[in-house]
Amino acid sequence: MFGIQPIYWVLIDSAVAFLYLFVISKLLGKKQIAQLEFIDYTVGISLGSIAAEMATNTEVPFYYFLIAMTIFFLFAVLVAVVGRKTTFLKRLLKGKPATLIYDGKINYKELKKNKIDVNDLLSMLREKGYFDIADVAYAVFEPSGELSVLPVGAQKPLVMEDLDKDKIKPAQLEDIVVVDGVLSWSGLNNAGKDEQWLFKRLGVTDGKDLKDILLCVYDAENDKLNTYRKSDMQ
Repeated sequence: MFGIQPIYWVLIDSAVAFLYLFVISKLLGKKQIAQLEFIDYTVGISLGSIAAEMATNTEVPFYYFLIAMTIFFLFAVLVAVVGRKTTFLKRLLKGKPATLIYDGKINYKELKKNKIDVNDLLSMLREKGYFDIADVAYAVFEPSGELSVLPVGAQKPLVMEDLDKDKIKPAQLEDIVVVDGVLSWSGLNNAGKDEQWLFKRLGVTDGKDLKDILLCVYDAENDKLNTYRKSDMQ
């Protein structure tokens, strides 16, 4: 084409794809490169795939790819505009927040609906600085994939000068002894307890009776079990 070898067209198309993709990304805003929602993820993947194809495919006119990227860009803008006008379409296309912990109780239905297991939830809470689930009043799983946490009143941040430093107790991890109906031997060993002790405290006879327990954590300082049951969250 115009006497230029295909390798040069690859270089030219790559440069054009990069510049055009850069312009579209700037127009879509910082949100496109921050926490992505479903529609943002889909558009981002599609634009990247089209740009990559444009850079290497010398048989298809380059403006075909530019048209395709423009269509995806306009679709993303349309979704953003419609989403502000219509709540239903916004929830359909972008999803809606899910309350995983409500009033201190794990919402088992929302966990299953969002394909999140207890270990995932505990991991996200630790990332937010909450190593004890009992300190959490509400936890909301946002459409962006982020977890928003509202602690119980006693755990809200305070200035250290407002506290009596002599009464501040050192931080201590609690031992997880049951996760999603399965006994955790490592948690029991860390707590220095055995399964018979656990069964007695829970009022069960064997491991089969643990199926209803979503999470059980042993608080050694207060010598108590914090238990979250599936049947309590239906």
